[in-house]
Amino acid sequence: MEVEETGEKRTSWSGVPAEGHSFLCDHAGKKRKQDPAPEPVIRISEDEEGEDECEMTSDLKESEEPSNKRVKPVAKSNSLTGVLNPVKTPALKRIGQSISRSISFRTEARPLPTAPLRSRTKASSFPRRRNSQCWSDTVESHDLTAKEIKRQEVIYELTQGERQLIEDLSLVKKVYYEPMLKLDIMTESELGQIFGTLDSLIPLHQDLLTRLERLRGSEKTVGEVGPTLMHWFPCLEAYVTYCCNQVGAKALLDQKKHEKRVEHFLRLCQESSFSRKLDLWNFLDLPRSRLVKYPLLLKEIQKCTPPDHPDEDTLPDALELIQSIVAEVNKKTGEAECQFYRRGLSYLEEGQRVPEIQQSRFIYCHGELKNNKGQRLHVFLFELVLVLTRPGEDKDGGQVFNVYRQPLPNALINLEEIPDGEAAGGGTFRGAFTGGNDKVKNCFRVSSRGRAKAHSYSLQANDSFSKQQWITCLRQAIVQSRDRTAHTSQSQLSPHHDPALYHIAELSLSSDTEMADHTSR
Repeated sequence: MEVEETGEKRTSWSGVPAEGHSFLCDHAGKKRKQDPAPEPVIRISEDEEGEDECEMTSDLKESEEPSNKRVKPVAKSNSLTGVLNPVKTPALKRIGQSISRSISFRTEARPLPTAPLRSRTKASSFPRRRNSQCWSDTVESHDLTAKEIKRQEVIYELTQGERQLIEDLSLVKKVYYEPMLKLDIMTESELGQIFGTLDSLIPLHQDLLTRLERLRGSEKTVGEVGPTLMHWFPCLEAYVTYCCNQVGAKALLDQKKHEKRVEHFLRLCQESSFSRKLDLWNFLDLPRSRLVKYPLLLKEIQKCTPPDHPDEDTLPDALELIQSIVAEVNKKTGEAECQFYRRGLSYLEEGQRVPEIQQSRFIYCHGELKNNKGQRLHVFLFELVLVLTRPGEDKDGGQVFNVYRQPLPNALINLEEIPDGEAAGGGTFRGAFTGGNDKVKNCFRVSSRGRAKAHSYSLQANDSFSKQQWITCLRQAIVQSRDRTAHTSQSQLSPHHDPALYHIAELSLSSDTEMADHTSR
């Protein structure tokens, strides 16, 4: 079996052979030649008996609501990295999708077929999971209704999720951060940039876990949980700093992976059982995934709470509070993401520095597209401008985006969708987009007639779904930019009223006395 890894530049899969060799038997029963023994490498030891305790599980499917249903095993666990999906999604979710598409740990590894003379079993490439336990498994008997049982299950899932997150974050600190610092694999400054404020999140979640465990009565049931969450949720404002750091942290980690020592260490960790074939970034992305799941858990608890329950009054307030915190974290993360990519732009001409780039506060989407010459471009749809770039590297090996051609202000963009199957244009268009055929697929055209001369770019997405995402985001950006421009123009053209007449707007229509007094003045 091969370990699935994600590409750095685009959403593509590349197979990496897993290490580990074994004797195999052919049909005649003879042993095949054994693979040469690998050279000695650094091994990370762990307690075999405590293996299950140090394993991690987390629901990274952000849209998945709590469920006790079994999920059929799948052949692969999907993971996307490197390129943000071109869709208008919240910054927290978009970063999660682009940096590491959430992986479901609700899949079981399929058992390998038995081999009679195999001296060593090859490790499975599927993520391993903890043995999940429901609240019902922790009690011998109860007389609760089905709705109350569901409520207890969700609260128990909330509690267990906190416990597992604490274990995972502690594992990251012990197995990744401390060894890399001690072995000088990375500098303390580099590790600080990559891990951010992760260490400060551990006591924060330990506090919530302690509070939730105190709520459990002698019958292992939880009564009122709303007030506890109301008092604890404000602590999650600490996530603003952590999540805003994630974009830069991922970029630095990707850059450091090109160094042999770093790549070797991370590969050893990923192949060890405690990681369940997950890379470092999967662990670093766990807090973000946990944050966006709190509203889902609260909605489930609220759904299962009877009308006469004490939580009926506090849960709506708690839900409103956590949603506002997530929205604030999302807003700040979007601003940090926009600022990060603005700093990464490299201008070939001074005229490319249009003011709309610096004025943009967020990014609708960005990703890879091809132009009509078949060249791969990385395109950014900022709040106010569309920027086409070519990815490159600076002198230190960091990624930069060289601005390609003239950026197009969103308010001036004309969007033209090219239907699939339409006859292609001239030679380069046909050769690049169609591979020599006379039909084009997944293409659209953006043009702008503005300040100096007309600019028109024909672009091709990877597939029809990606094309529709781009078109949707472009239409939204164009409409909002034009509305903003119209509103700004209207404000500038509005006449200045006589200050002496301002008092009239403040008068009550039913106050004849006041009107007479002001008129007499």
